Amino acid sequence: MLKHKDHFHGSDLEKIEEIYGIRKEDITSFSANVNPLGISPKMREALITHIDAITSYPDREYAALRARIGEYAGAPAQNVLVGNGSTELISLFIQMEHPKKALILGPTYSEYEREISLGGGASLYYPLREEHDFILDVEDFKKHLNESLNLLVICNPNNPTSTSISQKDMRKILDECKRHDIFVIVDETYVEFAPDMDSVDCVPLTRYYNNLVILRGVSKFFASPGLRLGYAVTGNRELLKAIDSHKDPWTINSLAALAGEIMFTDTGYIQKTRELIASERERVYQELSSWGSLKVYRPTANFILARIEKEGVTADSLFEHAIRQGLMIRNCSTFPFLDNRYFRFCFMLPEQNTLLLKCLKELL
Repeated sequence: MLKHKDHFHGSDLEKIEEIYGIRKEDITSFSANVNPLGISPKMREALITHIDAITSYPDREYAALRARIGEYAGAPAQNVLVGNGSTELISLFIQMEHPKKALILGPTYSEYEREISLGGGASLYYPLREEHDFILDVEDFKKHLNESLNLLVICNPNNPTSTSISQKDMRKILDECKRHDIFVIVDETYVEFAPDMDSVDCVPLTRYYNNLVILRGVSKFFASPGLRLGYAVTGNRELLKAIDSHKDPWTINSLAALAGEIMFTDTGYIQKTRELIASERERVYQELSSWGSLKVYRPTANFILARIEKEGVTADSLFEHAIRQGLMIRNCSTFPFLDNRYFRFCFMLPEQNTLLLKCLKELL
């Protein structure tokens, strides 16, 4: 039986293989939150055709890549910073800001707290409340913002709750943060999956707030975690200049830079992804909501959070039951404020989602 400490990340397929004797190739990971369509066809073709790019150093300024990202995200190229995944960018911004005290909206991704701690800072959490379906009470949240804080970190849409904050409400938060001189990092890793991306996307706000940085990557929507390509958008040119003077050169390899120049132009792939996720998100939500054994929270990203209401079933036992069938979900009890009743899974192809629903229903 799974022990509490053995909670697996979506990338831990080798550990699963070792413990359960299931080949990683035979595991369908509903835990990694990666686009089930795989990589962009245009990107695949470009990488195959231009494999010789690795014989040259990439452009030190990544001018073409930053221009392409700027076009895609709706920001000036000079406001775009690229890095070796969003993890490197989180680290860079925290190193530059040196926050002594940060506030994190939780439950959420643990890397924020880790990086703040490595920089010598302390983190506090403001909890998204279950009784509000993990939807932020903006007015109450604003009351917790004060001069003692140096940094606010928000994942939007949030992992693992799959809830989001509108651009309109984010403006209210940013106004309050500006008043108290609080720097704000908004992680938009999942924003492209949102039903109405324009209402959640906060890149336009970087034109008006110099205390704001937006982080994004290609791991989830573009199914390319192995490329380690992330980008940030901010209107704070002084901060960008300071980071440029401190960061290592060539942290993005030539193939990743080339891939980034191509994938953002694959409009057919982007539209197909959004349509697939929108359709499956609604279908799966409606199906799970009809079960009396779960409390389901309406998702806005490409994954869904649920709380087990059935006596005798835990996230541990549900994980164990699913992995024996080669289906990997996420036990969420390691996230702040969540316990062994909560689990999360992402939306895959329709037939895969149907298979998982059938598996879950056997216990629920």
